[in-house]
Amino acid sequence: MTAPAAIRRDAPIGVFDSGVGGLTVLRALSQALPAQDFVYLGDTARLPYGTKSPDTVARYSLQCAQALLRRGIGALVVACNTASASALGALSARYPQLPIVGVIEPGAQAAVAASRSQHIAVIATEGTIHGGAYQTAIRRLNPAARVLSRACSMFVALAEEGWTSGPVAEAVARRYLDPVFSGDAAPDTLVLGCTHFPILTAALRAVIPPHVQIVDSAATTAQSLMERMLPTESAPRVLESDPGRITWLATDDAERFARVGGQFFGRALSAEAVEIVDL
Repeated sequence: MTAPAAIRRDAPIGVFDSGVGGLTVLRALSQALPAQDFVYLGDTARLPYGTKSPDTVARYSLQCAQALLRRGIGALVVACNTASASALGALSARYPQLPIVGVIEPGAQAAVAASRSQHIAVIATEGTIHGGAYQTAIRRLNPAARVLSRACSMFVALAEEGWTSGPVAEAVARRYLDPVFSGDAAPDTLVLGCTHFPILTAALRAVIPPHVQIVDSAATTAQSLMERMLPTESAPRVLESDPGRITWLATDDAERFARVGGQFFGRALSAEAVEIVDL
């Protein structure tokens, strides 16, 4: 089996999502690689991808990748669970020399490593759950694993409204998760299978048993990408002391992208810094 291509440090890393949820992934990436340049593209004109057919998601993803390649990226992070499930094959076939990292495989690997019982719960959007990508990835790593999956689409709306903790968020979390974690044979690991969900961690933690491990696909994707980075000495013009630059791209409504995206990225974004592009 051919080893995955190493990722250069002297070219920006492209990151795309259907909207702003992928900013949780970008946040983890920029914290792990503070000197690295990134180009983020949110396809806000066509979100959500979760309601689209796999063929449509693949087509949109190829268009996003092409737009990022025009910006000189040296690697691509698919920071969208739906696109990771539906488009990685098409992206790899179209761009065989481009290192590509999705969010599903790293999350599945982390879940299998974290779970002592190998009884794992996955929460995601309806499209991701019905597609079965996490279930397949987990069972490929451990055929004996038990995977309990639950669609939690309301979490997306809560995240985008900024209702990430407190009574409302916790009430919704209890409605979704109480049936998952009731009984003695409940899962011991919870995979956040949507890039919107990490900012709801406080509400989730408040309603699930304290021993349950939470696997954040944003953090695990950052770790997966770091493992493929070339050593610093292979890219001498990237200085670890210099902060990296982030280029912001969206396909619609820079003001909303900045307002909502700031909640996911963890700091205020400026609408003036967001370039609107046509795919």
